Amino acid sequence: MILRECQIRQLGGLITTKQIIYLYDMKKVSILVPESAVLAAIADPRYMFTAVNQFLEAAGKPALFDVQLVGLSKEIRLNDGLFSIHTDRLVDEVEQTDLIFIPALSGDLKTALAINKGMIPWIVGQYKNGAEVASLCIGAFLLAATGLLKGKQCSTHWLFANEFRNMFPEVELVDGNIITEEQGIYSSGGANSYWNLLLYLVEKYTNRETAILASKFFAIDIDRSSQSAFVMFQGQKDHDDASIKMAQDYIERNFQDKISVDQLADKFVVGRRSFERRFKKATNNTVVEYIQRVKIEAAKRSFETSRKNITEVMYDVGYTDTKAFRDVFKKITGLTPIEYRNKYNKQGVGLQAG
Repeated sequence: MILRECQIRQLGGLITTKQIIYLYDMKKVSILVPESAVLAAIADPRYMFTAVNQFLEAAGKPALFDVQLVGLSKEIRLNDGLFSIHTDRLVDEVEQTDLIFIPALSGDLKTALAINKGMIPWIVGQYKNGAEVASLCIGAFLLAATGLLKGKQCSTHWLFANEFRNMFPEVELVDGNIITEEQGIYSSGGANSYWNLLLYLVEKYTNRETAILASKFFAIDIDRSSQSAFVMFQGQKDHDDASIKMAQDYIERNFQDKISVDQLADKFVVGRRSFERRFKKATNNTVVEYIQRVKIEAAKRSFETSRKNITEVMYDVGYTDTKAFRDVFKKITGLTPIEYRNKYNKQGVGLQAG
């Protein structure tokens, strides 16, 4: 690339060829500042990438990232006007960037998308021009609104999974993932898990050594890859299929019992194949998956609040096979029953299976 004459004049006309090369080696990082954004999800990526610049300079290397806050206006007020952010550039002033961060949003998400729709053409244009795009937590909603995620995988906060699927059925939401990456588009799981995405991108743009240094400086577990242990299964009941809602309620009241698909289909007078199809469409889970999730959610609550051992909890939630219980528990939470109990219940630490 060649610097324009006007850009050289702005630099005083005193830069060398080596400095010109260095300037174009820098990665331009654009952190969007939408209306209704979460303040920390703007400040944290800025802190991370400016800190990495300082790490590099301390090691005798040039800074790598040109970090700018970008918005639709010069000043954006957040948290009902409690905080005010002054952007470095307006979106239409940024002709080219390398990495775009879309921070988490707050409040009513449909309203947030409507008031920030002016950012969408710029995001799409920059992506088509070679920029990578990363959403943090429920910033995934604004990313999905661009259409760039159609047919692709995405992560977001587990609490908003059902709402996301309803609004963007053409996107494959991946439950439990901390980080999802596909074709230069990144997304993170819920809340503070976006720090892991920030580290991931630091490593990609620099190296493992710098990412480890950043992980130690910010006290972040660099290898955390799942938010499954934090998920609280609530079922998907934002649908209009009355028979399926009754089936869900029945499962949640009788999870300790052995419940079969045939039993549920007969009870609610629906053919088995039709029942399974309608259940999957309404809840985004098969019948068996839903029953497993309800049982495991009950087991998690017991591990968190009681001193029962693994076997007792297993029987309480309707399992009789230790291996089957352990396998399903780990598949859903990412942890073994003992690991989960020891993580969330100090009183339970040291208690064994039976």
